[in-house]
Amino acid sequence: MVPFKLSDELIEQIEQLIETNADATLLHMMEEFHYADVAEIIHELNLDEATYIIKLLDSEKTSDVLTELDEDIREQILGNLSAKEIAEEISKLDTDDAADIIAELPEERVNEIIAQIDDKEHARDIVELLRYDENSAGGLMAKELVKVNENWNVLTCVKEMRRQAENVTRVHSIYVVDNDEKLKGRLSLKDLLTTSTKAEISSVYIPKVDYVTVNDKAEDVARLMSKYDLEAIPVIDELGRLVGRITIDDIVDVIREEAEKDYQLAAGITQDVEADDGIWELTRARLPWLLIGMLGGLGAASIIGSFQGAMNKFPILLSFVPLIQATAGNMGVQSSAIVVQALANDSIRGELLKRLAKEFMLGLINGIAIAFVVLIISHFLFKTPYLVSATIGVALITVIIIAAIIGTFVPIFLDKKGIDPAVATGPFITTSNDVFGILIYFTIAKIILGF
Repeated sequence: MVPFKLSDELIEQIEQLIETNADATLLHMMEEFHYADVAEIIHELNLDEATYIIKLLDSEKTSDVLTELDEDIREQILGNLSAKEIAEEISKLDTDDAADIIAELPEERVNEIIAQIDDKEHARDIVELLRYDENSAGGLMAKELVKVNENWNVLTCVKEMRRQAENVTRVHSIYVVDNDEKLKGRLSLKDLLTTSTKAEISSVYIPKVDYVTVNDKAEDVARLMSKYDLEAIPVIDELGRLVGRITIDDIVDVIREEAEKDYQLAAGITQDVEADDGIWELTRARLPWLLIGMLGGLGAASIIGSFQGAMNKFPILLSFVPLIQATAGNMGVQSSAIVVQALANDSIRGELLKRLAKEFMLGLINGIAIAFVVLIISHFLFKTPYLVSATIGVALITVIIIAAIIGTFVPIFLDKKGIDPAVATGPFITTSNDVFGILIYFTIAKIILGF
């Protein structure tokens, strides 16, 4: 298969076909592309052209394309479609994808669309999913699955599986329930094929099965599926009844969104934004941490100002302020990044004191190595006096140790308080370590140099 490559020439060709109403040629071209490639093309077109293509495609392909579009573009396109047209498109989707799409629309619009869906059972399933928080297992799950009753025999089970599988895009697992729809276990396809058709499912199924409840957090579901390499996981309600399943494609989206959010938090962006968002949205997302950074800078400037006498007596000290700040910030971000990643993967082990002791030793070793290099450079390049060089060396070691401890302690502390530890990285750690680094630097200088 030749990889799809979007080009200006292709976009120009498509725009020309739309302008000349060459529907047959355009439809043939679009049918040749994968739905993800069609979505990529639509992102490059204006709203009218995008809507034209969406209406031209058959419903099955259109529904797949809609799931691949960015939320903003999809919302604009759906605004150009009638409730009946949208209902026709989402009726081809699994319930979880359909619920995700119409959940972005106003409530009155959602009600109009639901009323236009011909398959009332499909409509009821979508309505049920809309009741759950989008960041919960209930909000992630799809209603489509294959389940069998523990009291059936193998022959009845196979007949029911064939009937149910018609509505399931991909069968990952066969779940076993009792007469009250409570999840009992899972069924191995191999055991099903090698067992007598008269045997009861209760004697064949595997009672051990991983599951989540409808109110479990999406992040916890992703962690569980990642840990056990699950392609799908059943979802039960508060009474233990099987109500849906979550597949790996939904979890990949969760992991990607969490990674993007953590990356933005680490960079000092407090809201979920994209490069194409408006100036006001981008400003609101960036400004808070910039203000905090500004306050940190003012704090550092105030500390430097309070040691003005030292500056007059030992002006060389000022030359090493950027080194102290950069080293402290980098060490803090490194330590916090490792801890945040461990917390996200639920792989952090051991007591806090042992971890802090480990960071202390790491900071000490790194500090001594960096201080040694800086002492040599400062002595031969800057011709600094021995006491000043000693001040810089001791300050570097101390600052690096403190930065490592802060970078480790703060994310763990925030996590225990229920706050996303990703906020500890980036601007927060950098700013705090800048201030502490300057304070430690001049305090040590005062002790050693005696000013």
